[in-house]
Amino acid sequence: MALSRNRRSERTLDYWPGFVDALSTLLLAIMFLLSVFVIAQFLLSREVSGKDEVLDRLNSQIAELTQLLSLERATGQDYQDQIAGLQASLQNAETDRSRLQQALASGSGAAGAAEARATGLQGELESQTQISQRAQAQVELLNQQLTALRQQIAALEDALQASETRDKESQTKIADLGSRLNVALAQRVQELARYRSDFFGRLREILADRENIRIVGDRFVFQSEVLFPPGGDALQPAGQGEMQKLADAAKQLAREIPSDINWIIRVDGHTDNVPITGGRFADNWQLSSARAASVVRYLVSQGVPAEHLAATGFGEFQPIEAGDTPEARARNRRIELKLTER
Repeated sequence: MALSRNRRSERTLDYWPGFVDALSTLLLAIMFLLSVFVIAQFLLSREVSGKDEVLDRLNSQIAELTQLLSLERATGQDYQDQIAGLQASLQNAETDRSRLQQALASGSGAAGAAEARATGLQGELESQTQISQRAQAQVELLNQQLTALRQQIAALEDALQASETRDKESQTKIADLGSRLNVALAQRVQELARYRSDFFGRLREILADRENIRIVGDRFVFQSEVLFPPGGDALQPAGQGEMQKLADAAKQLAREIPSDINWIIRVDGHTDNVPITGGRFADNWQLSSARAASVVRYLVSQGVPAEHLAATGFGEFQPIEAGDTPEARARNRRIELKLTER
């Protein structure tokens, strides 16, 4: 009978390997959680400073961390269940010890062996109690780390909320600045349009009744024959006289327009579509650019500020009249002046 009890006790107390496995699993889970915590801390510290894409990635990471928290809570609950099972086993062992002590009190022949066995069981019980206490301490530490992680996630959410608030305020300020800038630009355009009207009015008075000078839209158009010899880019005396009148009007305009209005008089050179053969210029493009530059240089020599002048050449590629008749080609050979923004 005593032998049967001993065998039953051995079967009941043979839980040490399972407990070692549970403790190893607990330690691995703690190391895994610490690694996840360190990696998440590093990733979150890099991503918080961003804008839209960073916010999306942080939200995704927060969701993943929340899932990890749920998994770790489930794991912690499993460990607590295992600890409860160990405590139940300990309770059963204590019950067996009580029965053994009773057997010791009632039996006389096997007293020495039972006492030795009871002493061994007492030692095992104390060892298992210490292991259980250490496991409970580990579980408590794990719960504290999970609490700290939740607090950090909450702090990150607060930081994200504050960042979104700052972004909204910045966008509001940018929209307000854009509106004010548009109003200011509209005012500058209106002012420039008023000065353009004054400038064109003066040029109409100065250059009135000139057959080879006309107004096309917002531009003054000079026929090339008034200013240059055929195929050349040097201003003729008659052309210099016309440009002198233009220079006087431009200088007066420069004195009147406020300095904060960024304006230029654009001088555009145009030719007909007859190809150039021989001479200084390789093609009509070079000729048109050279003629526009000659006008600009003359205006600068007469005192017009160079920063308010620009020369461009279009060759034969911007005609104002289609066709290959002598009249159409003559109208396309021209110098255009336009007051515009820089």
